[in-house]
Amino acid sequence: MECKECYSDKNRITPLLDARKCLENHLQYVCGTCGRCICIDKDKIRGLQRWNFPFKSLDIAKLYLRVADYTNKKCCGIYEIENLKGRKSYKIFASDIELKEYLSKNKDKLCKENKAIFSMNKYKEYKNTQVKYLSKDEIEKYLSEM
Repeated sequence: MECKECYSDKNRITPLLDARKCLENHLQYVCGTCGRCICIDKDKIRGLQRWNFPFKSLDIAKLYLRVADYTNKKCCGIYEIENLKGRKSYKIFASDIELKEYLSKNKDKLCKENKAIFSMNKYKEYKNTQVKYLSKDEIEKYLSEM
């Protein structure tokens, strides 16, 4: 069953890559409903949060949508972006305006729909949500449950 807060039916699916390294070194959004950890830290080189990067699939982008919504305090959207060679990726933007700004700076990319292909209907805060660095015990428990 999909979590009403973080939109996933797998409460230990993230982090997808280098889980231990991410949990040990990055700030985590801890879902107050199911306990799933989602990286909300900024990349130290580019200054972008994980949800700002392109994703290979819509399903992977959905795993990071909640942290975009939480960061912006509103419903963001997932957009299908295609490069000139036809390669598709999925990016999260806070609005259609942000999409247009991105496309104006990236002339080799387009969004055929020019609107989000997935977005939640209403933004909601959840009282048990935490944004924090995990303790060693929390990391070990989370990894054992993955």
